[in-house]
Amino acid sequence: MQGSSAARVLEWLRARAENVACAMLAAMFVAFMLQIAFRYLLNMPIGWTHEISVVLWIWLVLFGSAFVVREREEIRFDLVYGAVRDGPRRVMGLITAAALIFLFGISLPAVIDYVTFMKVERSAYLKIRFDYLYSIYVVFAVAMIIRYIWIAWLAVRGEAPEAYDPTKASSGV
Repeated sequence: MQGSSAARVLEWLRARAENVACAMLAAMFVAFMLQIAFRYLLNMPIGWTHEISVVLWIWLVLFGSAFVVREREEIRFDLVYGAVRDGPRRVMGLITAAALIFLFGISLPAVIDYVTFMKVERSAYLKIRFDYLYSIYVVFAVAMIIRYIWIAWLAVRGEAPEAYDPTKASSGV
């Protein structure tokens, strides 16, 4: 019972993350349309629309990768991975998880240091501090570490990562 309520809460949080990603995409589209209208209809180019589009795109990709895209929806080269049985796939999943946990973990202090250092810079038009703009990468890195700790834990417990089924491929959105 408790596991199902936790699963419901996680699914609700994932749905809210999808809502946030959708709002970012909508705002990016509006900014893009404003940029076109001002540049080509009013002959008054504005720069902030380009800046907000770039910032939203970076945030959308990293936020979506951290909280929306499921592990089975990630892009992977699965020619070998999909052809092996559960045991070797579990070992491959564990090796991949360990490598990613190590790489993200070892880079995290430098990433945090760089992001906090960037508080001295601001964006050209909107004057947003760069540490705020780049902070999504820290969130992404921590989310990836947590995700792959979970995947490694499942592999150690004997649960192989899901085999790829090309008939069930989706866009992840």
